[in-house]
Amino acid sequence: MASINRVGSHKTYIRSSGQSIIVRYHNTDVVKFTPKTITLNTGGWKTNTTKTRMNQASNQYGLGFSVSQVKGVWYVSHKGKKIPFKGNTLKLRR
Repeated sequence: MASINRVGSHKTYIRSSGQSIIVRYHNTDVVKFTPKTITLNTGGWKTNTTKTRMNQASNQYGLGFSVSQVKGVWYVSHKGKKIPFKGNTLKLRR
């Protein structure tokens, strides 16, 4: 895995716990990934900045997903599929 200290610059922190790397924005772990899974969590805040932090984490850690929005609905593109982001969390297999 690539090593970085920050994703974004405002209220965003990176930490590791066991095999997990966690990207926290404000009080929400917006991205948590292990060698086998990726968990995205909006914490109920589907904002542009939350989406940006998720995409930055994917780009910087080579996670292979992207989060987009069409007419207010969030989607995650991963492994050639476009998945609606229903609810606050979405779990992907790496």
